Order: sequence, then structure tokens, then C-alpha cells
Amino acid sequence: MFLVVGLGNPGAEYVGTRHNTGFAAVDAVAAKYAFAPFRSKFDGLIAEGKIGGEKVYLLKPQTYMNLSGNSVVKAAAFYKILPENIVVIHDDMDLPAGRLKAKTGGGAGGHNGLKSIDAAVTPGYHRIRIGVGHPAAGDTVNYVLGHFSKSEQEQVDEAIALVAEEALPLLLTEGMPACANLLGMKTAAKK
Repeated sequence: MFLVVGLGNPGAEYVGTRHNTGFAAVDAVAAKYAFAPFRSKFDGLIAEGKIGGEKVYLLKPQTYMNLSGNSVVKAAAFYKILPENIVVIHDDMDLPAGRLKAKTGGGAGGHNGLKSIDAAVTPGYHRIRIGVGHPAAGDTVNYVLGHFSKSEQEQVDEAIALVAEEALPLLLTEGMPACANLLGMKTAAKK
């Protein structure tokens, strides 16, 4: 059993923003595998389904990014899901738009959602990072709360499809090394 968390902020004003890339990825997973509808629980929206024979709960915390850990710890405790069976999908400014990387554990890299989850659970969960690019200069808060250009959106949509169709199922069935290797090969092919 796995808990797959997409990070973002609740509210219509944040739909389609860089910081809500995790929500978009989880929505794509739910659609791809015909999950049950999302319902309110654990200070979030949760949906249940199966991927590759594995029972999976999808979670979109509704606590705003800085308090994402509150929702994650409640869901993980209720379903008795250990950190090694938690996957967090999130935006990453250190990667160009549409680039993907995956790893287990590590630092928060300035991402407030990850800081919150690290404090509430532990840093030992899996992460799928979706690149959203970095501002040339200026305010990173306004940047992550802003919308993608058309070309960036196309790249991010392709990345989300790859996560839903290949990377996440591979992670759940074969583990992080296989997932990270797949994303490394796909990234190398794009250069």
C-alpha cells in the first residue's frame, strides 16, 4: 500500500500555477487509473485506486504548501503507511521546465512543502521532482505562484504524462532505482 502525495495550494487562484504541479500530476494519475473520486479527509483531498496491482491512496493536502506535512502525517498514520511507501510529487525550481528527477530522501532544497513533510514524517520518503524552471531574477514567491508560458506548459504536461504512465508505476512495482534510471534515460534522450 502506498500514499502518493501531490503538493500544491488549494483554491481556484492557484490552479495551473508552477507551485501546483504536484496537484496536476496526482490528478493525471487519478484519471489514468480511474481512481475513485477525491473526497475530503485528513485536511486534504484523497482518492483510492490501484496501480500495477498495488493499492494506492492519492493525497492533495488542502492546508497550503507550508503545512502540507499536517495532512500527510494524518493520512499515513491512519492507513499505517511507512515513509518508504510514501511518494511526494512536487515542483522544483532547480530543474528546467519539464525535467524530471527522482530520489529517496534528501533535503528540502528550500521547498516549504517538503520542509513541512520532513518535520511531520521524516525525510526518508520518495520524491519525484518536476522542473518548473527558475526566474532569471527577482521574487521566487511570485514566480512559483505564476503561470507557465505556453511552451513551458507543454513541457510540463509531457513530464506529468511520463510520471503517470511510466515513472510512478515503475517506482511502485520495482523501486526507486528503476524509476530514477528510467527518468535518467528519458532526460538524456531529450538533450
